[in-house]
Amino acid sequence: MKVLVIGGGGREHTIVKKIKENPKVTEIFAIPGNGGIARDAKCIAIDAKDIDSIVKFAGEEKIDYAIVAPDDPLVLGCVDALEAIGIPCFGPRANAAIIEGSKVFSKNLMKKYGIPTAEYETFDDMEKALAYLETAPIPTVVKADGLALGKGVVIAETREDAKAAVISMMQDKKFGASGDNIVIEEFLTGPEVSVLSFTDGKVVVPMVSSMDHKRAGDNDTGLNTGGMGTVAPNPYYTPEIAEECMEKIFLPTMNAMNAEGRTFKGCLYFGLMITEDGPKVIEYNCRFGDPETQVVLPLLESDLLDIMMAVTEERLAEADVRFANKSACCVIMASKGYPESYEKGFEITIPDELWDKVYVAGAKEEDGKLLTNGGRVLGVTEVSGTLAEAVYKSYKSVEKIHFDNEYYRTDIGRRALNGLQSIC
Repeated sequence: MKVLVIGGGGREHTIVKKIKENPKVTEIFAIPGNGGIARDAKCIAIDAKDIDSIVKFAGEEKIDYAIVAPDDPLVLGCVDALEAIGIPCFGPRANAAIIEGSKVFSKNLMKKYGIPTAEYETFDDMEKALAYLETAPIPTVVKADGLALGKGVVIAETREDAKAAVISMMQDKKFGASGDNIVIEEFLTGPEVSVLSFTDGKVVVPMVSSMDHKRAGDNDTGLNTGGMGTVAPNPYYTPEIAEECMEKIFLPTMNAMNAEGRTFKGCLYFGLMITEDGPKVIEYNCRFGDPETQVVLPLLESDLLDIMMAVTEERLAEADVRFANKSACCVIMASKGYPESYEKGFEITIPDELWDKVYVAGAKEEDGKLLTNGGRVLGVTEVSGTLAEAVYKSYKSVEKIHFDNEYYRTDIGRRALNGLQSIC
């Protein structure tokens, strides 16, 4: 069985490694892949947003199954295009991927169907947005409507910061057309939880919960990034909260998308905040989160490809979906200066015994060497019986990996461990 994975980050490396476990898989291709993924799949130098070239390659190579992992190709209709030539896919079609592709759409969906979320206003006129901010409650949250590599959200502590965010998005076009429309929403407080879920439009099967660490610096300081590390499970996501989320958020979202004629099949990511008023949706993603995938999939005991194919064929209710009763921690090793400017091209040294715990994101292979080629370079994941052990082992492994200009947070998992103590 020939499988094609679209994408070239740590999330895709995790998916590739997991589907390699399926005995039916004879060959894995990755578009475009990266220097680390090249150890586990054949990388093809096609841009993940070049849908026509992807379809041409998949057709010529007679791909049996495709997994479209990143947001951009999903929103651009990569699944639609591959299905049109008879290739079954894991991932939502474009009309369902809009749940991440447009924050205005997703906020309006939640309002229409009574799904709990922050209060908000949407704007396509900068002057009106600035006028609204004169009296809006502070702090507030400003979001670009479209995709922005996970960086299109500003938590503004002051009115001046909020106005600056609006101007940078709508006038300065910091995120291009993604900032033509914006959402200004209520600032919520409480523990954040990420829940990835499989859904075939008929049932929702949540995966193990996780906790991301978005800020670049220790103690949640600095700029928002694509994620500096994750742990799973999230101690704040209790069985009672999980039950409430299924009843008030997960199933209502699936049903709402069905009612809108936008049936969602794939991985639906729920970014949640556990507020004093109960869980609320901060954001939806139309795909596996990165770096949440790097702690969630290592805990998956059943076969990922079998589950994905069950989603595609709308028989998820029959699928075996099991997660280990263990904990995982992923520490992201990044280039110093990320998420702004940083140098790249430095050689990475990884001991052979650690490769099964490393998920490469921003690296390229050149003359037999692995070189840094991005802001987030790689993730190091350890699984153990307790969260404290997983965190400890992750950092011990990080110490054995080296490249010039390396940077990582030293407190991944601390918030979760504190949460465990307070819950106990």
